[in-house]
Amino acid sequence: MRLVLRTTSLSLSLAALTGGLLAGLAPSVADDAPPDRVTTASSEPVGRWAPTLRVRTVARRLEHPWDVQQGPGGRLLVSERDRARVSVVRAGRRRTLADLSASVWVSGETGLMSLAVDAGSRTLWACHGATKGGNHVQVTRWRVDARWRTLSHRRTVVSGLPSSSGRHGGCRLLLDRDTDALLVGTGDAAVGTNPRDLDSLGGKVLRVHRRTGAPMGTNPFGDADGPRRFVWTYGHRNVQGLAQRRDGSVWSVEHGSYRDDEVNLLVPGGDYGWNPVPGYDESVPMTDQSLPGVQQEARWSSGEPTIATSGAAWVRGSQWGSLQGTLAVAALKGSEMLFLRFDTAGSLVSVTRPDELARFGRLRSVTAARNGDLLVTTDNGTGDRVLRVSPR
Repeated sequence: MRLVLRTTSLSLSLAALTGGLLAGLAPSVADDAPPDRVTTASSEPVGRWAPTLRVRTVARRLEHPWDVQQGPGGRLLVSERDRARVSVVRAGRRRTLADLSASVWVSGETGLMSLAVDAGSRTLWACHGATKGGNHVQVTRWRVDARWRTLSHRRTVVSGLPSSSGRHGGCRLLLDRDTDALLVGTGDAAVGTNPRDLDSLGGKVLRVHRRTGAPMGTNPFGDADGPRRFVWTYGHRNVQGLAQRRDGSVWSVEHGSYRDDEVNLLVPGGDYGWNPVPGYDESVPMTDQSLPGVQQEARWSSGEPTIATSGAAWVRGSQWGSLQGTLAVAALKGSEMLFLRFDTAGSLVSVTRPDELARFGRLRSVTAARNGDLLVTTDNGTGDRVLRVSPR
């Protein structure tokens, strides 16, 4: 029996980005598209088959696993938010790589969150809550030993990401595959002025050197003083996902209020229009076009109500058939995964929702494995899993 896919094809016009910024990011061919086929904004790719999906559980008995990343030799690295534990999963067995509970601040949505792994240099980055100098969120880097059993050489890469109660703590990490940059998606800490305040690190995507934590010299505000040197984009509510397309463009996923979860194509220096002031007024639009200047419109939006979109990864490999080149986006409240197809200009073409993934409850993270499989974490609180999703 073939998997039933609920697919919506779209033909729509999204607000164009100005100043030629989009042109500098637009790819010349569709992501992972074969050279003899052109995808348009008004139709699904022709002659592609929809795969059935095989879903296997590779780790069990987890609590709020926030992220999963691939290490060497079949190892998976998994973070658990409230336990503040990093685990290594291999051949179905889990062992603790590091118990960070003594140094990680856990409150509400904040704890041990996103991981980034460079297997070649045995380096691991983590974004987590911290208490030293007051409650905040920071990014820390470690070296891993040759057997992937211990962490050492701890170094703080970025600190001072704002946090109040732990609400809207972010925090997603992404290693830029073309440079030495580490991208950090942050939450606004539920403080209305943070997203558009360039001297706050909240409600931003930051871009720093992955080893030193210094702001990248090509950042849009790199010549300024203070925190704004780290800022790559701003005006975000709560960045939950970052994913880099084959053309090098970076896309973010963020939670909406009661409406309009968003997927955004990130443009350096772009304002994404979240401005819930005075106070923290969540009735304002996620992208408020009444603000001064230019606000970048979302490339996909949930409408009302939200489904709480979270992690995301681009789908690679011809084995995925019509899902090849889509952006796989996990949803927490929606308990589903969306496969979003965008054309070369970044306009939405279609949305596919495989029913098979709906039975696992809340889905948090999606990571593309080296063989093209998707690694997915559930986030139901207890009895959580790491799943491996592959086409067949």
